[in-house]
Amino acid sequence: MRLRPPRNRVESRAIGWWTLQSSLFALPLPLVFGVLYLCIPPARTVFGWLFLCTLVPGLLYMAAMPVWRYRVHRWEMTEDAVYAASGWLWQRWRVVPLSRVQTVDMLRGPLQQLFGLSGITVTSASSAGAVKIKGLDHRVATGLVEQLTRSTQAVPGDAT
Repeated sequence: MRLRPPRNRVESRAIGWWTLQSSLFALPLPLVFGVLYLCIPPARTVFGWLFLCTLVPGLLYMAAMPVWRYRVHRWEMTEDAVYAASGWLWQRWRVVPLSRVQTVDMLRGPLQQLFGLSGITVTSASSAGAVKIKGLDHRVATGLVEQLTRSTQAVPGDAT
């Protein structure tokens, strides 16, 4: 088996999903400072600066992270293994031989459902933990889970 980067990108709708997720992380604090700025006139200078100091990095995070993450996240399934590349600042590349696969799970959270996306988790007989592929079109994820299930049943395993 020759090591190489996985070929398939996740669904482009994942950018919107990750943007929405990042907004839930990046915007609450600036919103609180904005409300305090409006409600407490004597402290407007402090809350105005705090609003800007939290809003600007939050907006930069919301703009950069989803696009960068989309460029990194890839996946592929071959006859021998499942490949997954993920992350954005800390990037991870994992290869799981089909003979080591123990379980395959699919997850659709509320935000993923909103975007028609799913994620799968491939648990292997490895101390490194499960491989997660997030941001797949729901139909693609369903097909991948079915294909992985068939393939892992056909491959003699060494997982006990």
